Amino acid sequence: MENKKKYIVRTTIIIISGVFILYGFVRNETEIVRNKAINICLECIGLG
Repeated sequence: MENKKKYIVRTTIIIISGVFILYGFVRNETEIVRNKAINICLECIGLG
């Protein structure tokens, strides 16, 4: 019975994670994250 609970919890977490990832794509969050990564590389690390 314990394995079944673990399976349900894991599956639920994976489904919720997928929903949040899709929500981020719909809100165009990928562009924001990419811009922040570029700024970190250019400012903090000193590339470019």
